[in-house]
Amino acid sequence: MRTDVISVSSPLDTAFFTLLNGSHERLLDRPLVPDVPSGAEAASWLYHDAPFAVLAQDAADDPVFIYANNAAQRLFAYSWEEFRGLPSRLSAPVADRSARDRLMAEAMGNGYVEGYRGLRESGAGRRFWIEDVTIWNLTETDGTVRGQAAIIRSWSDA
Repeated sequence: MRTDVISVSSPLDTAFFTLLNGSHERLLDRPLVPDVPSGAEAASWLYHDAPFAVLAQDAADDPVFIYANNAAQRLFAYSWEEFRGLPSRLSAPVADRSARDRLMAEAMGNGYVEGYRGLRESGAGRRFWIEDVTIWNLTETDGTVRGQAAIIRSWSDA
């Protein structure tokens, strides 16, 4: 499996949205953003208005976040600028990072993982559970893996 690092210059980057949504649809056989036209309108809805959190990391050896929609920014208490480039391992408390690493490796090997629940920590130090999470590989149509993404459908206080 070939991997290649990707960056996202803007939360409304339609090329990145195409990769994010296209990977989700190819792997899970359903669109990430249902009932919203593709392109700029869908990218804007996902970033500004989605009722669920979406995060993405690159494919580096120590992955960093490359995308976080507004819901994810509120949940993790980081701005767009703070999220971009933040090592994604820092989203989990130290004691839970090995479990997170195993989960990410499982998703890399299988293409995706559904139904995950795990403990996370915000930039402000608040701990919370992420629930009903799907993690999938950001994969080009030629099979090149550009990173991984997650949709967090619900969360609760720890």
